[in-house]
Parts: sequence; C-alpha cells; structure tokens
Amino acid sequence: MTKPDADSRKRLESRSLGVAIWGNLFMAAAGLVAGIMSNSNAIMMDGLFSLIGFGSALLGRHISPRVEAGPDKLRPFGYAADEAIFSTFRALSLLGLVLFAITNAIKNIYNYLGGMMPEPLNFAPMFVYFAVIGLTCITLWAFHHVTWRRTGKNSAILRLEAKAALFDGLITAAAGLGLGAIYLLREGPLAPVAPVGDSVIVLMLCLLAIGSYLREFRGGLGELAGASASPRHLALARRSLRTAIAEDGGTLQDMSVTKLGRSFLVTVYYDPGRPVTAAEIDDLNLRMIVDARKSMGGADVLLIVTEHPRRWPDALSPF
Repeated sequence: MTKPDADSRKRLESRSLGVAIWGNLFMAAAGLVAGIMSNSNAIMMDGLFSLIGFGSALLGRHISPRVEAGPDKLRPFGYAADEAIFSTFRALSLLGLVLFAITNAIKNIYNYLGGMMPEPLNFAPMFVYFAVIGLTCITLWAFHHVTWRRTGKNSAILRLEAKAALFDGLITAAAGLGLGAIYLLREGPLAPVAPVGDSVIVLMLCLLAIGSYLREFRGGLGELAGASASPRHLALARRSLRTAIAEDGGTLQDMSVTKLGRSFLVTVYYDPGRPVTAAEIDDLNLRMIVDARKSMGGADVLLIVTEHPRRWPDALSPF
C-alpha cells in the first residue's frame, strides 16, 4: 500500500476524529439516558467515559492538523508537544472520573451494609443499551485502527482513540455480563449482593481501568519531562545512524532519543576527528535525518560537534 502524503494523512486523521466525536456523543447520550432509566451507576459511568471521549476527540481534531508543523516565532520548538499534552490530560481526566466512581461505589456499598437499601435496578433498558453500545465501540475501534495503520502508525491521538474505543467496548461487555449475572441469579447465589451488584461491578471495572490510565498518564508525563524514549527506539536510532557515522569517519561520543507525541528528537554528540566546515556538518546532519526517518517516522536529528558526551566532565564543568 502506498504511504499517503502529509495532506492525505491529515484528512484521514481528521475524518477519523470526526467519527469519534459523533460516536462518543451518541454513546454518552445513550449512557446517561439508559443509566437514568435503569438506575444503574455502571451504565451512567460508561456514559461519562464516552462524554470525556467526546471532549477529547473534539480537542484532538483541533490539535491534529498542526502537530507536525515546524518551529515558528510563537513555538520555537514546534507543536509536537501538543499531542503529548493531549494524551496526558486525557488520561488524567479519565483517572479523575475513575476515582470519583470508586468513591461513589464504596459509599453505596457502605450505606447498604449500614441498612440503607438502594433503588432497585430496571433491567429492561440495559439489554438494548449493551448491544447497541458494544457494536458502536467495535465499529469505532476498527475505524480508528485502520486509519492509524493507513497514516503510518505514528499518530498518538489515533492510537489513543482506538485504544479507548476498544477498552470502552471491553468495559461495556464486562458490565453487561456482570449485570446479566445479577439479573439471572438475583434470587439465588447472588441474592446477598444483588441490591448493590451495580456498585460492585463499578468498583471492579474501575480497578481494572485504573492501571491502563495510569500507564497512559505516566507515559505522557514522561514525554513532557523529556525522559528517554524506549530501548527499542534507542536501538533503532543507533542502527539508522551507523552508516553515516562510519562513512564520515568520526566518533560517536553519545546519543540520546526523546519522544514527544509522534515525533522523536535524536541528539548526537559527535567528534569528527578532523577540521570540518559548517557545510560538511550540515550535509552530515541532513543525511542523519533522512536515515533516521526511514526507521522512525517524524524523527529529527540534532548534531552536536563535541569531544564530550551529553554531560560535561567534572574537570571542565564550571558549575
């Protein structure tokens, strides 16, 4: 398959995020209505997850067209950080919702143990809700995943939207199975917990979700803090630069790779071992960028001519 150009990638990504906006808005409205009709906190929480998904897709569509823009007077380092900021705060907002839902579920269980009976569940709207929302989540995941592959697998926004749709579908399926079990066994083995079965399911789903959102939050925060990229990306960068360095004849003193959204910054500390002109360094730097982008889309290379690695030797440091 021919790789699309930058304009085609932007159009595909914008279309996918447009589908995410309307899909999440539909699921949020359905979740809130079905949650009220069924007295189900689990369904209500599912609708709130979709409401956050709607807001994030709306923001993502605004951010997406400019994340590959180069430096300008306003943003001297470009706009790649917007994608990492988006991922971090989306995960943070979902973590906040999860913590709220956990607190509310524990409160309901505590009140039940203290003798306060919750409102009974109305199971009729649930079955329609779970079938429709489950199909919607699968459709959204497939659409985002295909678009992510067609655009080169380097969009953190699309990857996150696809993952969120898949996870939302799993959460919906788990909630449906749990509430179905309570409906079938509410007068049997699950009779003691049936009145608060909805809160128990919310608690279990939140504990299942919190680990995934914590990883997303930590990953985004690490990118914003300038942490090193994964060992796999470090190895890719080192292999991609090996030929250019060998042909130039100098010595690689050190190398670092940081990831910010869909972009990578490879910083090369290089000793050419001979007098060189600025034009020669520029040519070498541009070749390194071309080679790096063959392995990592969106990579840029900062070539620093020096005798030392990234940290000044203690004997030379004035600090």
